Amino acid sequence: MNEIHEITLPVKIVVGPAVLNKISSYLSNILTDNATVGLITGPNTYRVAGRVVEENLGEYGCKTKVWIVEDASISEAENILREASTIDKLKVFIGVGGGKTIDIAKYVAMKLQGIVISIPTAPSHDGVASPFASLKGLDKPLSIPTKTPYAILADIDVISKAPPRLIRSGVGDLLGKLVAVKDWRLAHKLRNEYYGEYAARLALLSAEHVIRYHELVASMKPEGVRILVEALISSGVAMCIAGSSRPASGSEHLFSHALEQLAPGKALHGEKVAFGTILMLYLYGDRKWILVKKIMKKLGLPTTVKELGVEPETVVEALVLAPKIRPERYTILGENGISREAAWRLLRETGVI
Repeated sequence: MNEIHEITLPVKIVVGPAVLNKISSYLSNILTDNATVGLITGPNTYRVAGRVVEENLGEYGCKTKVWIVEDASISEAENILREASTIDKLKVFIGVGGGKTIDIAKYVAMKLQGIVISIPTAPSHDGVASPFASLKGLDKPLSIPTKTPYAILADIDVISKAPPRLIRSGVGDLLGKLVAVKDWRLAHKLRNEYYGEYAARLALLSAEHVIRYHELVASMKPEGVRILVEALISSGVAMCIAGSSRPASGSEHLFSHALEQLAPGKALHGEKVAFGTILMLYLYGDRKWILVKKIMKKLGLPTTVKELGVEPETVVEALVLAPKIRPERYTILGENGISREAAWRLLRETGVI
């Protein structure tokens, strides 16, 4: 209780229709005269939203430097960082797109002590509001501290047109909070790790909210997508409050990262997280795994190894490897993980094979 806990939260969150057309009005207090704004986006997301943002800023009188990125790698981020550091009056960075562009924008803004704006075009994960980024090319696939977005501007008209699979993936990422909070509590009890009840409850609320309205979300209608987006933002804020990714990332995320190492590109992040949630809830003896699996089936998320697109042996290997991804992060998998025999039994008893 004597330790200082510093919390940095987003200053502005805007969710609704036609948000992109009003970007400059939402950011008028940080857009200075003759300033250059860095716009980091992807080839598709530039066409979907980035161009509108650039045009709106131009009408306001801002110069815009656009970077089109192909992947969220540390080398890509460093290349942008080197170029951005030579541009005068460049302090505002806008990430438009999915996780990779927003993560790079957060990283560059952190390095240059600038301001980052998050403009998601798909609701596939909760990184849109978190102060962490996942960049390829590091020693391990983990989240690194970056910069809390100054603002999250979510245009539901744009996001609701995202591919359905990306929308389902966002639900999967939120389901993982049911495990992440359990793991956080476990680490607190067994390792005396810092635990914040408020951040934990907020993360759980995000998961419970999307569970309650999963049928509306499954409809892919704007009302359902808005519920999902708000829950994802709420989960990101929970990480801001906690000062770590603990309330949103536990053994289910370690499993997802391990599976990505063993079978890269076979499934989306949220799909693997949701799949891991079934397995980890079972290990906890929490029968909510049955409800989670049922909801996943209704939504069209993969609930079997075959649907996930990998071999059963690969999933077993991922369960064994998972705790080694981040040894310092204690979870239900313990320090050494589960045995191969226990992993095979887990897959059979949860009916995923």
